Amino acid sequence: MGKPEVLAPAGDRERLEMAAAYGADAVYLAGTAYGMRAFAGNFDRPGLEEAAALCRRRGIKMHVTVNTLPRNHEIAALPEYLAYLDSLRVDAVIVADIGVLDLCRRYAPHVPVHMSTQTGISNYETARVLHEMGVSRVILARELSLEEVAEICAKVPKSLEVEAFVHGAMCVSWSGRCLLSNYLTGRDASRGACAQPCRYKYALMEEQRPGEFFPILEEGNETFLLNSRDMCMIDHVPELIAAGLTSLKIEGRAKSAYYAALTTAAYREAVDAAWEHRPMHPAWREEVEKVSHRPYSTGFYFGPPGQHTDDAQYIRDWQVLAVVLSCDPDGNALMSLRNKFSAGDPIEVVGPGMPAFSLTAQPMTTQDGAVVSTVRNPQMQFRMRLPKQVPPLSMVRANRPGV
Repeated sequence: MGKPEVLAPAGDRERLEMAAAYGADAVYLAGTAYGMRAFAGNFDRPGLEEAAALCRRRGIKMHVTVNTLPRNHEIAALPEYLAYLDSLRVDAVIVADIGVLDLCRRYAPHVPVHMSTQTGISNYETARVLHEMGVSRVILARELSLEEVAEICAKVPKSLEVEAFVHGAMCVSWSGRCLLSNYLTGRDASRGACAQPCRYKYALMEEQRPGEFFPILEEGNETFLLNSRDMCMIDHVPELIAAGLTSLKIEGRAKSAYYAALTTAAYREAVDAAWEHRPMHPAWREEVEKVSHRPYSTGFYFGPPGQHTDDAQYIRDWQVLAVVLSCDPDGNALMSLRNKFSAGDPIEVVGPGMPAFSLTAQPMTTQDGAVVSTVRNPQMQFRMRLPKQVPPLSMVRANRPGV
């Protein structure tokens, strides 16, 4: 049993760069079709080629999702696309459909195939049969307990890798097999376009009282009946390693670069600490609380997670102000602005391999040399003195609840 990889989401080029910088062993991303996150930025073909080159330079693996459940009219273009991915020598293709698996074996013979969580793999016999069909890794259903995960790892062939989600949003339906979005909005969850109607607030309307809505309430007056909590297993990484998992997967291709960076960094530290039999650095544990999230649970690993029925809002207490482009040994940093801030504001800086530290924002200098107390134009570049040198792609942030 080897050290498990930290597998991070990369919804677009910026998120890919952040995940790579903040410690991912591997990333998963999608082209412009066949991926389960249609509204992530995703990658066109030049983008896929650039992503593959970046991953090779950084020494990390690149998994490409082809994990929708395609209809007849979508099949004809798949062989050429799979052959293209084969020519890129991507490190894995993630699929959910048995027919697509067979096409991968024929048209992308050099690329390992990972079977998606969308397949609903919940027992070792299914995993074994898929391995016999050419699958090199199974991505388990989210609905399994830790005990079930460990049993699968123990009973599948040693040559079969086992991956599981350990952090991020959860679906109210079994392994994402849901028709609610398609029925209500025409957006198909099985092709990556889910409108998340499970997060809606519902009411009843009686036939004889059109336009008059009656709330649907639980015992404590909660109204968001289908709203799932997010998963967070950061405190249980040693148990996940002991279960025998090959890969710990972070959900979130549609989430921000800030989220991709800091969840990756937190699980990087958690895996390294567990592997080295030392306590996790508390600063990195705190980072999963500083990204946008719904109330956390441990998923199904230790029993049902429960629904969060009070509201469907994210907890958003921190806002990214700027990204560091470069910084010299004296702390003179060139930054790119994301949100307005001013000299005198209390801020934090967090970076790759560098826990967050607090400081007071200093006066800034624009590219034309003007000294200013406030920067306000998104993407503008400016300079500000920091108390020490920090790595590129470090982020300046502020505690701004509710932003």
